[in-house]
Amino acid sequence: SGVELANVKMSMNPFDEIAVEEAIRLKEAGKVTEIVAVSVGPAQAQETLRTALAMGADRAILVKTDETVEPLGVAKVLKGVVEAEQPDLVFLGKQAIDDDANQTGQMLSALLNWSQATFASKVELADGSAKVTREVDGGLQTIDVKLPAIVTVDLRLNQP
Repeated sequence: SGVELANVKMSMNPFDEIAVEEAIRLKEAGKVTEIVAVSVGPAQAQETLRTALAMGADRAILVKTDETVEPLGVAKVLKGVVEAEQPDLVFLGKQAIDDDANQTGQMLSALLNWSQATFASKVELADGSAKVTREVDGGLQTIDVKLPAIVTVDLRLNQP
């Protein structure tokens, strides 16, 4: 069983919206050259990608499937996209809003053998690395990760 999605208007996950906004801010600051938004899902996911393009993404890729895809499946699909596109930095929302899974970013990092920073509330890029302040139990932690890297974003990072 599942939720019937016919005639449901799709919208972007708020955490993913924050990820797109951060990429835009980094591009405006001259730290990023291109923003590619990616979605894995049914044809209706085009609406979400159009939102990303309207926000300022340069390109969008829809990996179309009508099947329910679990976080590991999404990570495997994204791995293929990342290998084809060769970015230095991949932002993802920290979790999905439909199932509250907080797994895809970490799994993608492991599949690519890339550095990762989770729950980012601040990101600064310089000299082949990212300085990421992340939210942890009891406060904030700042780490440096070597690029290429996967960064999952949290609510404090920005307001789209």
